[in-house]
Amino acid sequence: MIHFERFKLKNGLTVLFHKDVTTPMAVVNTLYNVGARDESEDKTGFAHLFEHLMFGGSVNIPDFDAPLQMAGGESNAFTSNDITNYYDVLPAHNLETALWLESDRMLSLGFTPKSLEVQRNVVIEEFKQRYLNQPYGNVWLELRPLAYRVHPYKWATIGKEISHIEEAVMEDVQAFFKKHYTPSNAILCIAGNFELEYIEEMVNKWYGDIPAGNLNSRMLPCEPEQTEFREKIIESNVPADAFYYAFKMAERKNQEYYLADILSDALGRDKSSRLYNSLKKDQKLVSEIGAYITGSIDNGLLVISGKLNEGVSFNMLDRALWEELEIIKSKAMQEDELARLMIKIRTAKEFQDQGLLNRAMNLCIFELLGDANGINEEHEIYHAIRPHHILEAAKTILQPRNCSLLKVKATSNVE
Repeated sequence: MIHFERFKLKNGLTVLFHKDVTTPMAVVNTLYNVGARDESEDKTGFAHLFEHLMFGGSVNIPDFDAPLQMAGGESNAFTSNDITNYYDVLPAHNLETALWLESDRMLSLGFTPKSLEVQRNVVIEEFKQRYLNQPYGNVWLELRPLAYRVHPYKWATIGKEISHIEEAVMEDVQAFFKKHYTPSNAILCIAGNFELEYIEEMVNKWYGDIPAGNLNSRMLPCEPEQTEFREKIIESNVPADAFYYAFKMAERKNQEYYLADILSDALGRDKSSRLYNSLKKDQKLVSEIGAYITGSIDNGLLVISGKLNEGVSFNMLDRALWEELEIIKSKAMQEDELARLMIKIRTAKEFQDQGLLNRAMNLCIFELLGDANGINEEHEIYHAIRPHHILEAAKTILQPRNCSLLKVKATSNVE
């Protein structure tokens, strides 16, 4: 059980406090309810660009990292299609340093031509290195628009194309900040050995005077139900042929999300999974294979991916894979298989929750989903799942008409 307190400032900032008496460290985690799905299709990559810009200094503090490092702390951030998350870890007695830094860049990020140019170049270089010049790096640039036709999940977090970042102007950047980086669009979690009264005092001191901004009403286009099998083949300079079967699945708040999670684990979580045993160990068709879910807030994807062994064709793999999927769609798994999966899920969650940063981060995510206490309720949701529930989920999800298949063919294997 992860205990927490919740309060809200007049400017709309939601604050969570998690007390941990066992650590001398503190975490300040700030989740902004903005991700790549909030971008315009002709101006993508802005959420990720902002992840970098937020470290470029504010009006009052030109260097974000130096004061935090002097206080014995460190910081980082990540962007997804759904959220942007910033976190600081530092000794508890220096908590105010993190609150000072985070509140000041929420209030008055320093928009200078130099900062924009520096961070723009960083992002462009990242786009080239991670997505264009790395083996299999372009997979999500290709798979997303294949699987999604309408929803903004159809572009990757880095952006749809590199020119959108190259052509970003100061006016667009400032408008994006004004719209999304406001107290009413943020969730702050502070974790450490403190008293609630102290946290309330400190948060009000550093955040209370920041203008609320406008609360965004997100109106995203709904992805229509997929009704036909989609396939795309790309040729690339990669070590081996690769495959990515992407099946649509339920949104994060849906109970069926958890069924898809267990289903993906049964198919390809580790070396005890069905696809590993059948396609790699027994039939030796692949050098690697796995299954996972994207964890998206809106309708996400259950992905089966891997690499073919030399001499194995895509058709050979395809026949064998669909045979395995037919098995899991036609017969409910045994209770002992489900029990093993549940032990792994529970162990992974308990291990994750040992970290103070993970607890703070997950509290923010569940609060965004509707209630931070959801972090304590997941166990009961998983515990109530039975084999026949997973069977029904498999029948719904693992259909050819619900699948988008990306094949990456190694140029050395092109005839």
